Amino acid sequence: MSEIWQNIGLAHLHPSQWKNHSYLYHWLSGSLREWRQSSFLMQWAETIGFLLIALVFALSPFVSNSLIGLLLIAGVAFWVLLTLSDESLETFSPIHLLVLAYWAIAVIATALSPVKAAALTGLVKLTLYLLFFTFMARVLQTSKFRKWLITIYLHISLIVSIYGIRQWIAKVPPLATWNDPGSLQAQDTRAYSYLGNPNLLGAYLIPAIALSIVAIFAWKSWATKALAVTMFLVNASCLRYTGSRGAWIAFVALIVVMLLLMWYWWKPKMSDFWQKWSLPIALGSLILIIALSLIVLEPLRDRFLTIFAGRGDSSNNFRINVWLAVIEMIKDRPFLGIGPGNAAFNKVYPIYQKPRFTALSAYSILLEIAVETGIIGLCTFIWLLIVTVAQGIKQLGRLRETYNPDGYWILAALAGMTGLMSQGFVDTVWYRPEINTLWWLMVAIIASYYQSPNKRLSGVLTPV
Repeated sequence: MSEIWQNIGLAHLHPSQWKNHSYLYHWLSGSLREWRQSSFLMQWAETIGFLLIALVFALSPFVSNSLIGLLLIAGVAFWVLLTLSDESLETFSPIHLLVLAYWAIAVIATALSPVKAAALTGLVKLTLYLLFFTFMARVLQTSKFRKWLITIYLHISLIVSIYGIRQWIAKVPPLATWNDPGSLQAQDTRAYSYLGNPNLLGAYLIPAIALSIVAIFAWKSWATKALAVTMFLVNASCLRYTGSRGAWIAFVALIVVMLLLMWYWWKPKMSDFWQKWSLPIALGSLILIIALSLIVLEPLRDRFLTIFAGRGDSSNNFRINVWLAVIEMIKDRPFLGIGPGNAAFNKVYPIYQKPRFTALSAYSILLEIAVETGIIGLCTFIWLLIVTVAQGIKQLGRLRETYNPDGYWILAALAGMTGLMSQGFVDTVWYRPEINTLWWLMVAIIASYYQSPNKRLSGVLTPV
């Protein structure tokens, strides 16, 4: 079984060996190397790359999607410049290979789409995100840049959360009908902060919660540990005030995975008793805390119970009707779908929609991927998830040998991915730039730890 898992996770594949046999690599990589050596600006190339990435995460909650798009384009353009002026391909990991495969399927789906022009728009956006992931995976291979970027995002998320809590205290009116008008929560306040939507805010905070938890252990001084605790409490409180049921589910999934990985990380240092009982005690305590919260906090309990209301809740009913229509779309184009992007979806969905249930997306990541790129694209995406998790656990095990604190960031990335995917089962805020960039940041953090066979394995990754 272990060997099967390793084969599925591409544990034995070393993509960096491809460069020794690729004409394309030898033609492109390093073609501007001489210019880079003579350029004063490119002596600071990695720092410039980091600043471009940092700008995206520093500004994304506060600016328009158009500006985020321009920053992504600038980052991708600089990545192309780096690639053409550098002979290194050490960051090309099995994760990159599956990302490339998923992109190739999206290209084919676009070519065969019934709405090619709309699908092409979606393909351009998808390509931008995937190249930005590649850019991040390269720059974050330098440990200090990885830590600085995480610190920037955590501070920005703290600002976002504080403003969201202030909204809840001030009982700000909603910007749209977010609650079932006929429910007990019809007049409840839901924080949305700078992102304009409580579900979007909830998804934005999920990676921040994961990273702030591990920062408690990874950051060294007591002052920074106290800051990490503050960040976790503020972010978790703001998440509660979003009223986003999908984000609450994501939070529970995140904590469960966090406990499992923490147990794995500390297990060699535990006594026999704690190796056996620490995980059951932790999970049991989590269940008890959730149960007590639902018993004591009536608004939380009422909102939570609507998850199981089926069509009795208007939000649930809306999603169910959209899902049924999307399933019919998938049945008609099962293999390669209609092409990527919401523009293609908006062209085709009205043909299948039920009366009064217009939608801009499938309200489920897996259904959205299936309708855009078919079953082939969905299977490739799931394979990408498996490979990413496998690589994360592999690198986590390597760093555990010396208890290198860098391993905590892999742990947080895996938990953050779990949370975002859990919310994504019932929502598609994942496709918004503020969230999509965070998703690929989690994947890039894991990919940045990859070491090719010709690199000497050590607790600290050699900077690019």
